[in-house]
Amino acid sequence: MSSYSPIGPVVGIVGAGQLARMSQPPAIALGVELRVLANTPEESAARVIVDTRIGDYRDLDDLREFAKGCAAITFDHEHVPTEHIRALADAGHAVHPGADALVHAQDKAVMRERLSAVGVPCPAWARVSSAEEAERFAGEHGWPVVLKSVRGGYDGRGVWVCRSPEEVAEAFATGVELLAEAFVPFERELAVLVARSPHGQGVSYPVVETVQQDGICVEVIAPAPRLDPEEAAQAQRIGLKIAHELGVTGLLAVELFDTPNGLVVNELAMRPHNSGHWTIEGSTTSQFEQHLRAVLDLPLGSPKMTAQVVVMANLLGGEEPDLFKRYEHVLAHDPGIKLHFYGKEVRPGRKIGHVTALGSNLEEVRARARHAAVYLTTGEYT
Repeated sequence: MSSYSPIGPVVGIVGAGQLARMSQPPAIALGVELRVLANTPEESAARVIVDTRIGDYRDLDDLREFAKGCAAITFDHEHVPTEHIRALADAGHAVHPGADALVHAQDKAVMRERLSAVGVPCPAWARVSSAEEAERFAGEHGWPVVLKSVRGGYDGRGVWVCRSPEEVAEAFATGVELLAEAFVPFERELAVLVARSPHGQGVSYPVVETVQQDGICVEVIAPAPRLDPEEAAQAQRIGLKIAHELGVTGLLAVELFDTPNGLVVNELAMRPHNSGHWTIEGSTTSQFEQHLRAVLDLPLGSPKMTAQVVVMANLLGGEEPDLFKRYEHVLAHDPGIKLHFYGKEVRPGRKIGHVTALGSNLEEVRARARHAAVYLTTGEYT
């Protein structure tokens, strides 16, 4: 049990990853105390947040003990059992988002059912319990067919783009519950981040373009270039509509496919999101401050951009475990670049940080972000 004594309202974050870690600076500015529930003291946020409790997010007793004295409870990830979230709320704790909202980010089938019911554009989909059912779905909607784990998938994990019955069988061999979706021939991927407070105030950030490699976001461009203003407004309306219909409190990230026939919703996340890391320097109110404001039911901040163009590039681990020695080149080469490391052990392909560049010329800003990201992770020049 920690002996730490808070002097401001306490926001408890279940999970101690980089999202909780990046919430600490705005919490300090707001006079908010953070408490995190970590699996181990070595986790990203546990390294920097004084009030760290060690426990298991799957254990209701641990969650109940963690919640004592918190003004609000929120999440670094979506994996807390839905029934535990409901039990905390029933005990009188302010939990944001609540179980009835968060289940739509936890269970893809529940999400598809609800979004389809309220008229949000989604791909054709169906629950499938066997390879034969998935093959029949593909026969109706065309190959390839996309199979997704109903629960637990992220960063490309739990998604199979199947081009043959053999690949369908491989997905079912994993033993996880799956749903099938029609493959969407998209031109690019977009994301919109919105925030909604318990009393119903909502704001939307500019729509961004996300660039993916092997199912992992490697770059975010704000605002999304060459996006028709009406389509951008439509994406923001979709985000705010979903937040209202699902009763989301806090942040909601909506991942979208940009297709020749319009926008299609791909995934939801109800927390700060990788597509919003650019807001730390690139927006008047960062997504992390906005989430804290929302879960405490404070007036929401301005999402206005601080520059014409902002580009965020993720840092993926390589073979070199010590990246600090590469700072000298990156910071001398570009004094305007912003570095964020997550305090995580470096492993190949793992997200270990990000860099952000701001400016007025898209190609120049994008090149600056790429140069810093490539050099930090590979030691090579672009």
